[in-house]
Amino acid sequence: MTDTLQSLMDTGTKLWLDSIDPELVRSNRAIGATGATSNPIIVADLIATGRFDEQIEELVREGLDDSQIAWRMTDRMVRDAQEVFLPVWDQTGGNDGYVSFEVDPLLEDPEADLPHRERVAQYVSLGREWSAGHRNRMIKVPATPAGLDALEDLVAAGVTVNVTLIFSARQYRAARNAVWLGARRRENLDNFKSVYSIFISRQDAYTKKAVPELSEEAQGQVGILVAKRIWAENQKFWAERTTPLDQEIVFASTGTKNPDELPWKYVEALAGSDIQTNPPGTNDAVAAGGLTFTRQVDQLPPAEVVAEIDRLVDMEKLEATLMAEGIEKFAKPQKTLLALVRGRGKEEG
Repeated sequence: MTDTLQSLMDTGTKLWLDSIDPELVRSNRAIGATGATSNPIIVADLIATGRFDEQIEELVREGLDDSQIAWRMTDRMVRDAQEVFLPVWDQTGGNDGYVSFEVDPLLEDPEADLPHRERVAQYVSLGREWSAGHRNRMIKVPATPAGLDALEDLVAAGVTVNVTLIFSARQYRAARNAVWLGARRRENLDNFKSVYSIFISRQDAYTKKAVPELSEEAQGQVGILVAKRIWAENQKFWAERTTPLDQEIVFASTGTKNPDELPWKYVEALAGSDIQTNPPGTNDAVAAGGLTFTRQVDQLPPAEVVAEIDRLVDMEKLEATLMAEGIEKFAKPQKTLLALVRGRGKEEG
């Protein structure tokens, strides 16, 4: 581990990798990463490399259809990553060392137009199915209306959840409250673990286009302010309850969208607590940056910047816009993955 990454860990931050590429999982574990996340984009990009053609060919010969192959490959890749991080899970008693598995994004596909009740039922059913038998697997559930309504039953059934696509305090509170209701239905809280993924850089990309009147000092600080406020609220909520394991915030979407910004902008601003799940390039930049990180997560931007953001940014509109975009980005990659599997299968066939 480099001195730079060690200084980040020393602030209390856990570093996760936003990839399940087997090579990147191993190399990032070597530099200090203690967990990982997956999604259909990551899986599709891995399949597109051709590195998994033999495995796909084997599944084609078994007579599986495109969807079955896609999910079998996703499951296999996540399992492999879980093996790398399982020692961390063991060492921390289940407080770290997780790999996240995303439930079917097509449940939110606008074209499918599934009834709300059916979406909720599918989240619960699939979450239970894909988590069964896995000690260090988290099930990713989006903070959509159906995803939020599924959380209580999922957690009550013993599923460890990573609530994703959170852009606002409203979403976080709805998710956290549902999770806590589910936790209280368990026989005990010994293995109760939950995380809440705040998508950060997308908020600053949004305000750059939608709120150009923000000053130079405030522009690019919205995602950081939202994340720090939610982190503080999460700290307070769980401090008032007794759970053996930490219920944590995941600072996600930490790769800067602005090429003029330092690649470790969000990593530095949020150093000090909980989990950062970073793209491989961000982790590489951090490792090579030669920085010494200090705790920043509990320090808000200057008061005048906070006041300006509160005055000019309509958080309801931000959430609605980013959720609409997020749902599209959520479903489209799964379709791409299915098409890729279909194409590789034909090549092999």
